[in-house]
Amino acid sequence: MSSVSEKQKKESPDLLFHIAKTTIFMKDRLITPGYCFILAANFLLYFGFWLLIPVLPFYLSEVFGAGSSTIGIILSCYTVAALCIRPFSGYLLDSFARKPLYLLAYFIFMSMFAGYIVAGSLTLFILFRIIHGVSFGMVTVSGNTVVIDIMPSSRRGEGLGYFGLSNNIAMAVGPMTGLFLHDAGMSFTTIFCCSLCSCLAGFSCATLVKTPYKPPVKREPISLDRFILLKGIPAGISLLLLSIPYGMTTNYVAMYAREIGLHVTTGFFFTFMAAGMAISRIFSGRLVDRGKVTQVISAGLYIVVCSFFLLSSCVYIIRWNAAACSIVFFAIALLLGIGFGIMFPAYNTLFVNLAPNSQRGTATSTYLTSWDVGIGTGMLTGGYIAESCGFDKAYLFGACLTIVSTLYFNHKVSPHYHKNKLR
Repeated sequence: MSSVSEKQKKESPDLLFHIAKTTIFMKDRLITPGYCFILAANFLLYFGFWLLIPVLPFYLSEVFGAGSSTIGIILSCYTVAALCIRPFSGYLLDSFARKPLYLLAYFIFMSMFAGYIVAGSLTLFILFRIIHGVSFGMVTVSGNTVVIDIMPSSRRGEGLGYFGLSNNIAMAVGPMTGLFLHDAGMSFTTIFCCSLCSCLAGFSCATLVKTPYKPPVKREPISLDRFILLKGIPAGISLLLLSIPYGMTTNYVAMYAREIGLHVTTGFFFTFMAAGMAISRIFSGRLVDRGKVTQVISAGLYIVVCSFFLLSSCVYIIRWNAAACSIVFFAIALLLGIGFGIMFPAYNTLFVNLAPNSQRGTATSTYLTSWDVGIGTGMLTGGYIAESCGFDKAYLFGACLTIVSTLYFNHKVSPHYHKNKLR
């Protein structure tokens, strides 16, 4: 008996070490059922969203007889509505249980696709479009916040990278699917039903996500820092300057190619961009988790600066060689995808690291609001500059803004972050 007990005594430290090691591994494990469910929910939500993006202008023109200017105003209602709700959604997520708010916003977002089907007038369609924008602003902030809650903090950058990758994959396949259905002669009702079914499947996945218990928080007096992460304002300015040329690209790159006489399928520009983002997400998140947040952002900024200057130079390259310009055009898309793909999870982590756990929603909201303001500004300024001077000058202006963003980040944002980060 004594020999057995001695053996147990010798083995017990090894057993305890094994249990401790297993516990630590489980604690730091990223790929959990909950994480997989929220990735699927996010992909299916964005797939339903991107499926309609290239189809809606045709719908408004063919069904309601709307002109180009009217179509632009109606579609912009979505972005404005999403932008208006973002700061308030962060406050709500920090004050109340996050998963119920996430599911509520997801359900409203999903329901609006059914609303488009029954909309019998342009006024009703605009109303549904505004509600859709509000729910989108809420569901994106809450989705980003919930995924941060369920992943280990030691692998946050990697986790956010894969989470963002689900958006990029949806961005690559959604528009192509929508245009394929439209070109195949499918009715708009059928296309709306496809988006509805995609989000319905995503909503089912979202309900299966298990979030950690969030204890009730004391309701603090309403103040500015409950809606905007004040310590994140410098990073927000840098991100805003960066998103202005991005907004120009997503909205006007096809018109730019047509203006300079570049005869390529511009839809592939976004496919290459999405591919670049997918490539960058494989390694950028891990670098962020090693603490190289500002270094990763700086590297992405340098890539983006070069890319936008190359894009503005396409007007001169095509005069030299049209085939070479086509190659450069798609190479720029790939580089832009890599540059922005590197920076997205790093910027998101930067904002979260500046905020206490009780303000994760506010941090995420500030991050997305800065991005949305820049996108909207890019849409307006890009069109104005292009009308006066041409799209090449608009992209040259955007390239100059990326230089300002890079200098501001390296000399102001990076030192501020290292001085104020909480983790």
